[in-house]
Amino acid sequence: KSTIGKAIINVLNFATPDTEISGEILLRTEDKEINILKLNNREMKKYRGYIQVIFQDPFSSLNPRYTIGQIIGEPLSYHSKLNRQERKERIEYLLVRVGLQPEYMQRFPHEFSGGQRQRVGIARALATNPKLIIADEPVSALDVSIQAQVINLLQDLQAEFNLSLLFISHDLSVVEHISSNIAVMYLGSIVEQGRSEDIYHNPKHPYSKALLSAVPLPQIREEKKERIILKGDVPTPLNKPSGCGFRTRCSIARNECSVKKPEMTEAGTRHFVACPYYNSV
Repeated sequence: KSTIGKAIINVLNFATPDTEISGEILLRTEDKEINILKLNNREMKKYRGYIQVIFQDPFSSLNPRYTIGQIIGEPLSYHSKLNRQERKERIEYLLVRVGLQPEYMQRFPHEFSGGQRQRVGIARALATNPKLIIADEPVSALDVSIQAQVINLLQDLQAEFNLSLLFISHDLSVVEHISSNIAVMYLGSIVEQGRSEDIYHNPKHPYSKALLSAVPLPQIREEKKERIILKGDVPTPLNKPSGCGFRTRCSIARNECSVKKPEMTEAGTRHFVACPYYNSV
């Protein structure tokens, strides 16, 4: 999942030149649409302000030698034409918006809790007024009580700043709470995509059904849910099965599944599934 985020910000080509990337990643700016996979490192710098990242670990993603003001202000020095006073005002505004005091500008990361550090990371991501924020498991390293605060903050900021938010997570409860649209991935490929309510309450793909069956229900609920157990081991992404990558663990797999990778089929309004036999489940 994180590899998708790295591909979107176009760092895979430069960090690991041998990585195989196909297709297009289109970024819509104010006046045009560009395929960022065709940009070299120098050209990409011009557009990095449009896409920002909130990292998973708030303890390692903040430079311990920088003050909070320097951390949030660093993107502004590269992607804005603000003078020093305007940058200071922008940093103070962002600190307030993420629930921190403007006086914290002069403090260092070690003086803050994990939740506060993640708020600093969110403020840094907002600094350049991005069109898209990639949130890579932004609450997995936080206590449960703090997770809810950060998730609610992200939802409020998304509405206020009109952001697109790519939320990467393995926590299915968190995904249901924050997402309007969901893509389910298996071995690097999207197997189902649709609105949150459709994926959670009417999943179509066999893997989606097995995945959601693993979500525990509170004992106070009366309904019982059958757990779907997948057989076999997960294949290695370096040597994926031919055709459908899920066929070696699928209960409805047929001989045809090994011949051709299934295309996305419309299973409902804005609901797509990569399985021609999903109605057989």
